[in-house]
Amino acid sequence: MKEIKDVGIIGLGTYLPEKIMTNKDLESIVDTSDEWIESRTGIRERRIASPDMATSDLATRAAEKALIDAGVTADEIDLIIVATATPDMSFPSTACLVQANLKASRAAAFDLAAGCSGFVYGIVTGSQFIKAGLYKKVLVVGAETLSKILDWTDRNTCVLFGDGAGAAVLAETEAGYGIIGAQLGADGSGGDLLKLPAGGSRNPASSETVTQKMHFVHMNGNEVFKFAVKIMGEAAIQALEHAGLSANDVDCLIPHQANNRIIQSAAKRLKLPMDKVMVNVDKYGNTSAASIPIALEEAVHGGKIRQGDIVVLVGFGAGLTWASAVIKWGKEADTIAK
Repeated sequence: MKEIKDVGIIGLGTYLPEKIMTNKDLESIVDTSDEWIESRTGIRERRIASPDMATSDLATRAAEKALIDAGVTADEIDLIIVATATPDMSFPSTACLVQANLKASRAAAFDLAAGCSGFVYGIVTGSQFIKAGLYKKVLVVGAETLSKILDWTDRNTCVLFGDGAGAAVLAETEAGYGIIGAQLGADGSGGDLLKLPAGGSRNPASSETVTQKMHFVHMNGNEVFKFAVKIMGEAAIQALEHAGLSANDVDCLIPHQANNRIIQSAAKRLKLPMDKVMVNVDKYGNTSAASIPIALEEAVHGGKIRQGDIVVLVGFGAGLTWASAVIKWGKEADTIAK
């Protein structure tokens, strides 16, 4: 019987588009205000991809940085998982496009659709291939160009989201380090609360779907907010229990960056002071599957996470889905590439 391996993150990378859209900029586009957006969400600005930049482009740039940080080459990668709600196209998968861009010819590749929970779903899934002995190194990317599926006349959604990508390289780690607990969940009965209604087999693209704005994000904000407040803390606690730990053991919480009030609610549920919580929603807004890896990289590079720290990643998203992972950090913080 094969020995169960310990698997963790050995490299991180992010990419954020250069264009910054502030709340003040949005005031000239839609009926809203800087004060209204910041007071309700904590968001001050977000990044917007250029018209010629697709999700695979952002994902590739983040992945290249993660490979450099991990000290591995593209041909050492056995599997690429791209978590996204905004693929370049229905098929081929964005992961296959990233594989081609990286020239990672040995790697299998697939996309993972779990909304904003996608990156955590991805690292938990990817780690299992390594634990099983099938693969040695797995690249997981969370990448989104949400600006391309927003109705810029709908102030309830267009103020919330931004574009970006974050990537992680998974590999076997020193015993006792890496992913030590996880919890994945879904409640499909809440699928209508956050969706892109058209473009699939249920509502194929037509002049009618375009006229009715069915190719844009549709969200019941109040219900999603209530779901998030309830599930974020619960999911984190369940992953900690799986790891044999409690909230008292947490050194850093990396929550999905959707809304500052949701983040504060999760911290309160875990009885964590905010100085143990990574928050960058003010700079990037909600970047969906890219949110957690971007925040994780910033926390590590900024010295908020050090070797041996207990780190909790937790998110929620369309599906409805939720996901959490507990990591005993095994990489020296000062080696993470900016």
